[in-house]
Amino acid sequence: MKKITLIPVLFLLMIVSTSFQAQLLPTSLKITVLDNLGNIVKNAEVNLYGNEEDYRNNENPIAEALRTDRKGRVIFKKLTSKSYFIDARKGDKNNDGEGVQTAKLKEGRVNKVNTVIE
Repeated sequence: MKKITLIPVLFLLMIVSTSFQAQLLPTSLKITVLDNLGNIVKNAEVNLYGNEEDYRNNENPIAEALRTDRKGRVIFKKLTSKSYFIDARKGDKNNDGEGVQTAKLKEGRVNKVNTVIE
């Protein structure tokens, strides 16, 4: 009779579990909009772009613009694991130069970033 060690079996289960989790949980991005004093900004308009050229030209956002909630947050869902460009505005304030580009998003997670409008 052959002995089966548990280490390869556990390792395989970890790989399957991680892959299954990434498929179940969509990659999303939670953006909190703050003012230059660190206060939340309600009802700011937030657009998300997939590349710098679209961001600079204000064209081809990846989804419809969202408005921040009472906690200054928006959530973009069902994203791919890559870097995005954020355009946040309220009145004459915007986030130009402050927290515009995200790091590459982690797949199957709620990625969180802050951006400052001035």
